[in-house]
Amino acid sequence: WKNYPEALSLQPFGLYFRNTTFVTLLRIQGQLVSSSLVAFAFARMRWRARDPLFVLVLATMMLPGQVTMIPQFVLFGQLNWINTYWPLILPAYFGSPFFIFLLRQFFMTISRELDDAAKIDGASAFQIYFRILLPLCRPALVAVAIFEFQSSWNAFLEPLIYLNSKS
Repeated sequence: WKNYPEALSLQPFGLYFRNTTFVTLLRIQGQLVSSSLVAFAFARMRWRARDPLFVLVLATMMLPGQVTMIPQFVLFGQLNWINTYWPLILPAYFGSPFFIFLLRQFFMTISRELDDAAKIDGASAFQIYFRILLPLCRPALVAVAIFEFQSSWNAFLEPLIYLNSKS
């Protein structure tokens, strides 16, 4: 059992735990906010080219992450974001195609009569989203939060690429 205290004393485990917790919580927040907003727009709003754009969003799921790894690294390097938290956190604020699809499908199961009733009462599109649909889709939001927590907590490659300093 002596290997556990030795492992915890050789590396700054507390610092690594705080860093991972910080990045994970911000990524969960980013995915919940951005993916739910985009899913709301795809599910509830009518606008030109909505369906082709949704197909394009879904098509990005077929693109492996390894294909975009080098261009992303070059971009973050030009922004001087290497060895900062930004490359780990910011991409989550653009949403995930899978989470957008999941939330869109959930939004589509909620009756549109709720939207109509809110519009009659004078609610804006954002009020419908925030006050009516978000409370109703808590189960889907919890699923997104769990998936993003697992993905972010277990991420190894991105921190290995973008973070060089132990601090």
